[in-house]
Amino acid sequence: MSLGVNTKRVKPTDSELSDRLVAVNRVAKVVKGGRRFGFSAIVVVGDQKGVVGHGLGKANEVTSAIAKGLDDAKKNLIKVTLKKIKDEGSTAQKYTIPHPVLVKYKSAKVLLRPAASGTGVLAGGSMRAVLESAGITDVLGKSLGSSSPHNVVKATLKALALLKDPSVIAKVRSVSLSKVFNG
Repeated sequence: MSLGVNTKRVKPTDSELSDRLVAVNRVAKVVKGGRRFGFSAIVVVGDQKGVVGHGLGKANEVTSAIAKGLDDAKKNLIKVTLKKIKDEGSTAQKYTIPHPVLVKYKSAKVLLRPAASGTGVLAGGSMRAVLESAGITDVLGKSLGSSSPHNVVKATLKALALLKDPSVIAKVRSVSLSKVFNG
């Protein structure tokens, strides 16, 4: 699935990846003898170091749908630009995003803003699963528009793919790093 942006595909090992189930949906197909029920599952995988992906699995049982979603998610991994936060009180690494971003994917809009150390992941539901799987520890997120888990996950991944490192921007523009921030 293409998010409409240039995404760098990565291949970490399966042992590094952790998975999160975002949503399970029961679907029904009406046939001559009645209804046949199936399940669709949205799964997010990530290594908590800037690699994240999503997948959709459909099957007649929940466990099979989740397994198919995991396989699909491992095929759709992208690398996310993170900004390290300085925190004197803690030894754990804390990360946020380098700049604010507003992205629209179909009917879902997602707003992500960097946050100070100790803020945590202030986002709901499916957006939280994507951000935590990517390894972002402090961020402000708001889902505007559709609350469909499918579209919110895809909009969040599109927003993360659009993030750019300030040092790369400075190099492309041939200006100093302070000029990128101060204009």
